[in-house]
Amino acid sequence: MRRLHYIQHVPFETPGAILDWARSRGLEVSHTRVFLDEPFPSALDFDFLVLMGGPMSVHDEGQYPWLPEEKTFLKNILGEDEDRIKILGVCLGAQLLAEALGAEVYPNQYKEIGWFPIELTKAGRAHPLFQDWPPSFNVFHWHGETFSLPKEAVRLARSEACENQAFLYEDRVLALQFHLEVTPEIVAELLEKSADDIVPGPYVQEPEAIKGQAELYEFCHERLFRLLDDFIRL
Repeated sequence: MRRLHYIQHVPFETPGAILDWARSRGLEVSHTRVFLDEPFPSALDFDFLVLMGGPMSVHDEGQYPWLPEEKTFLKNILGEDEDRIKILGVCLGAQLLAEALGAEVYPNQYKEIGWFPIELTKAGRAHPLFQDWPPSFNVFHWHGETFSLPKEAVRLARSEACENQAFLYEDRVLALQFHLEVTPEIVAELLEKSADDIVPGPYVQEPEAIKGQAELYEFCHERLFRLLDDFIRL
């Protein structure tokens, strides 16, 4: 593996610690920042595609002209001729992958915002990607929608608020509804730019409870590095 290409949907949801991992592994990095009208690559000269999050829905094609183009781009990569490319989707990116694989994306019963635990499913605990992980652990969330599970995908994790937190498809597509990549700077930007999302609910923390949490960032980044290493080896 030599190059990672990421798609970023808004300025404040960057790849965060994913870029630290890529650089530490000697990967070249390229990007499509759709909010700057950067084009999707015409030549697929990368090995790893990362789809980041964003406050929009996968259904908001009328508001975001780049969204239909991204969906077409993604479906082309998921075609049989491009099975060499590993794909990671985070939050909105996971929902885009679910839709591209024939599943539905729809409002979740609850908003999930802040640091809440997820638990590995039986399949997740048995999978090589999560060997020696704790069965339950805290991660960062910021979402109001969810997805059904694509056919032939393996559900890896769930939470009290959201049944489908992660899935793996054909060992080359990994979708995470939650965030392992966030940094304090990303979270601060989310709290500022998406403050309207923070409304009373059983799975919505107050800003003061979301800030800080140094030990959780450290845990998430250590697990992210391990997960990405194992994912590219599958």
